[in-house]
Amino acid sequence: MKIIKDVIALRFKSSESEGVILHGEGQQGDYITLELHKAKLLLQINLGSNQYGSILGHTSVTTGSLLDDNHWHSVVIERYRRNVNFTLDRHTQHFRTNGEFDHLDLDYELSFGGMPYSGKPVGGGRKNFKGCMESINYNGDNITDLARRKKLDMSSFRNLTFSCVETHTFPVFFNATSFLQLPGRANHNAVSVGFQFRTWNSDGLLLFSNLDDGTLEVSLEDGKITVHINVSTAARHYRVDLLSGSGLNDGQWHAIRLVAKENFAMLTIDGEEASAVRSTTPLTITTGGTYHLGGYFLQTLFPPSQRSFQGCMQAILVDDQPADLHAVEKGTVGAFENVSLDMCAIIDRCMPNHCEHGGRCKQTWDSFSCTCDGTGYTGATCHTSIYEPSCEAYKHLGRSSDSYWIDPDGSGPLGPFKVNCNMTEDKVWTTVVNNLPAKTPVTGSSRERRTVLQVNYSASMDQVTAITTSAEYCEQQIAYNCRMSRLLNTPDGTPYTWWVGRGSEKHFYWGGSGPGIQKCACGIDRNCTDPKYDCNCDADAKQWREDSGLLIYKEHLPVSQVAVGDTNRPGSEAKLTVGPLRCQGDNNYWNAASFTTPSSYLHFATFQGETSADISFYFKTSAPYGVFLENLGNTDFIRLELKSPKVVSFSFDVGNGPVELSVHSASPLNDDQWHRVVAERNVKEAVLQLDQTYRASRRAPAQGHTRLELFSQLYVGAAGGQRGFLGCIRALRMNGITLDLEERAKVTPGVKPGCQGHCTSFGMYCRNGGKCVEKYNGYLCDCTDTAYDGPSCTKDVGGFFEAGTLVKYNFLPEAVAGASRDARVLTHQLTPREVNLTREELAFSFSTSNAPAILLYVSSKTQDYLAVVLRQNGSLQVRYNLGGLREPFSIDVDQRNLANGQPHSINMSRVDRSITIQLDHYPPVSYNLPDASDTKFNLVKTLFLGKVFETGHIDPVLIERYNTPGFIGCLSRVEFNGIAPLKSALRTTATQTPATPTAGQPEKQPAAASPVSYQGKLVESNCGASPLTIPPMSAATDPWHLDNTDAEFPFNEERVIPDGVNRDSAIIGGIIAVVIFTILCTLVFLIRYMFRHKGTYHTNEAKGSGESAGESADTAIIGTDNPETIDESKKEWFI
Repeated sequence: MKIIKDVIALRFKSSESEGVILHGEGQQGDYITLELHKAKLLLQINLGSNQYGSILGHTSVTTGSLLDDNHWHSVVIERYRRNVNFTLDRHTQHFRTNGEFDHLDLDYELSFGGMPYSGKPVGGGRKNFKGCMESINYNGDNITDLARRKKLDMSSFRNLTFSCVETHTFPVFFNATSFLQLPGRANHNAVSVGFQFRTWNSDGLLLFSNLDDGTLEVSLEDGKITVHINVSTAARHYRVDLLSGSGLNDGQWHAIRLVAKENFAMLTIDGEEASAVRSTTPLTITTGGTYHLGGYFLQTLFPPSQRSFQGCMQAILVDDQPADLHAVEKGTVGAFENVSLDMCAIIDRCMPNHCEHGGRCKQTWDSFSCTCDGTGYTGATCHTSIYEPSCEAYKHLGRSSDSYWIDPDGSGPLGPFKVNCNMTEDKVWTTVVNNLPAKTPVTGSSRERRTVLQVNYSASMDQVTAITTSAEYCEQQIAYNCRMSRLLNTPDGTPYTWWVGRGSEKHFYWGGSGPGIQKCACGIDRNCTDPKYDCNCDADAKQWREDSGLLIYKEHLPVSQVAVGDTNRPGSEAKLTVGPLRCQGDNNYWNAASFTTPSSYLHFATFQGETSADISFYFKTSAPYGVFLENLGNTDFIRLELKSPKVVSFSFDVGNGPVELSVHSASPLNDDQWHRVVAERNVKEAVLQLDQTYRASRRAPAQGHTRLELFSQLYVGAAGGQRGFLGCIRALRMNGITLDLEERAKVTPGVKPGCQGHCTSFGMYCRNGGKCVEKYNGYLCDCTDTAYDGPSCTKDVGGFFEAGTLVKYNFLPEAVAGASRDARVLTHQLTPREVNLTREELAFSFSTSNAPAILLYVSSKTQDYLAVVLRQNGSLQVRYNLGGLREPFSIDVDQRNLANGQPHSINMSRVDRSITIQLDHYPPVSYNLPDASDTKFNLVKTLFLGKVFETGHIDPVLIERYNTPGFIGCLSRVEFNGIAPLKSALRTTATQTPATPTAGQPEKQPAAASPVSYQGKLVESNCGASPLTIPPMSAATDPWHLDNTDAEFPFNEERVIPDGVNRDSAIIGGIIAVVIFTILCTLVFLIRYMFRHKGTYHTNEAKGSGESAGESADTAIIGTDNPETIDESKKEWFI
């Protein structure tokens, strides 16, 4: 029979933790089973699936706990199609079954109390139900009444009576100070004890007995049963240890049986033979006659490892005799203290589970804890997300473009997911990719039978919707490549192809168009190949055509399906591309309101946070105090407040009396900068956090009220009789929902939407001289006047120079012939530079394998100049000529060969006579111009990079030694006194294509008013980017340091002799003949003199491996090849 609707109701009670309550199954694989499993109620149902048989249709739901308490419990199962309500004792769980089918096909009978057939979910081997049932109803039929009146087939009934017999047990409840003392047989040569116990604690003392000449202990250690028997006689000492079971602190009843006699001991758990542990260690036992259960607090020779037990015991056997607990209760047998007889006060603190977001609940007798590993959440109940809500938030933490996990609704039900964040200069783009390959071919589709292409994303549809909802703007590229395959327009108006967006809604417009307009982009722009149609593909041409564009109506995005309907004709082909979803901005992050009067406030609906509540927001103010928000109940309340310029408080009352948490800031909070407040309150604890730095927490009381019951409106900014807040509140989020402050502020007097002044908080993220620029919803970094680019001005701008390439920056540009008067005016406005300098600031990085070369040259209209050059041996030299000296003042910055293909940076500054130079990561070194030297750099004219091409006076030594063929390599982040000549040249090149040079016009001057020009080929590249900043290491701690020992450098077996002289050969030669030695030395001297400018060694070994000890720190950087270095010349020879 096929059933579309079921209602099953019954009541049961049992003292067993396992048993099948009802079961039914059909030949198609459908089944329904309700059973007790580990004292919980398990419902398994399968309506079938058309994929992989019926496996995917299996649905399993668990509810309840500790249902073996011998109390009546009521169950109701209501199913309509795939929707199921599963109710236990008025607590309802709603779920949808897996699979695709709606009917429950039961071909056999529905059985109660057992499983007569094989049982599809697991099969045989399940226990039948042992206990009582009543009021069994199935789809309106009272099964109990029908069975009692014998209206049902009785042949399948087994062991059934129509009365409920009480199976009474006598449990004993122990707390941490309890014990139960029972008598046993004294002076007997065997011990035989057994009992059942249940607990949540992993450790505890179950049984202890003083033997005649030793002790017996049965304990729970880490969820396992351990037995320790210690016997000391005059002859020898006996010790037996047994260990069995695991995870026995699961709250279920477990049975223990221990038998110990001469040379034999056996421990059995739950009557299972597999759990039995035996010992045949030599042993002699004489019982003492007294047994303590659940605790032992007296002194003894061998004290127990545990002292107490929290839990319950029943069915106690001592020396094979059941313990008479009624007699114990009357005081005629044994003794007890602080125990509760005939009851078990066990509570399942993990039901209902207060651990959120899939956190695993663990409990002891007194409390529970949550394990949040791998969930993406943190806190006592795994309530708070560890990820930021958006890419916008990551940018404002100073992060750069990368893949990040985001959680748009914070503590809400949506889980975290990974997206790509692209931080551009003025926007933050969030990208979610899909699995549809570009230009996916589509064949065999028609209007009657369309081919539907499913587009799956790296996040769920709800997660993607959270991005589009909060974004300022979203776009998604969609393209249809066609050959004889029409796209939209048909004779009757229904398009051949459509796409499905958010909410499974069909859309009949294409990329570049908009809702309600059944056109493609070319139809909007009126440039389709056939003017009669609104799409290129609708012309049905035999050539390949394309209709593509951006879908930008974010309420319809993302594209989840595309149905293609015209590729079944001969010669008909189509290819579909659906790009990633790209969204920009986050309105939730910038949703702000400004409170301008102390009495102004915004009100919202009552905050619903009964068992767990989190509140987070940003604020900035110049006022010393004010209430951020408040919500009241009868006696319950919740409030966040700026108490004083340095104190934020979080106060609440859930019925146990007011609680207040405060955090104290080291600096004033009324500094008109953004500060973040995060408050959380749950059944375990309350936490207040300020600026991710200051934190206060308070544990909730073990007993007492846990529910926060509020009824008034939520007031933001002020409340009745409170000190109002003056300032801005932004991104107010409560339990994962962002409150729309801006919308409410538009209609509220005394409150303005939005808030200005973000640079006071975020300006620090604009690095390297970048200027922070205010935006309505954020800020951006203006890198115009720096040598850097990127969202935070941290990306080096550099270029690759070929032989002969030069960049020229005129400090005093002359108006170009033919330029207008306006252009001349603009020229002077662009370069308000001081032409007589007493101070210079210079910074750049470079990499090259060629020397000699001029890196930078600053000329003047006088004979003054500044030059930074690489000499023939690759060492760096700075030359100053400011007048007053016969020869230019030269500074040999370093004797190492810097033309080694690795990046090097130089920072130099001069103030009057004092010059400070820093090379790479080494400490700055100071120099002084001679007293005879002038200190003024007169009439500064032009700055050259790479090569000098100057008409005025220039140092002939520089031209002769270093200017030919010019610098070959990379320069990066060049800055001189606040100008960035290389960046200016590259950016001007990118925006304006320079004219082709002729013989009469060697320079490429992109704009008349631009002071920068260049010659030769200049390609933007980061190959000269700044090297890693690693502090120099001492020779003792540097792992790459090579001293004068025989240590081998582990790159190559070939050895390079540092000074070019083979000492062993010289010694051998000296022994053979003094004359030969003299000849060899003379030859070596002549050859070295003739070829002293020929560069470095030719070897595969890492550069610098043979350098002296003082240069060791540099080898740590240059020892590894830079993959981005462009090396134009590797041919160097050593003779």
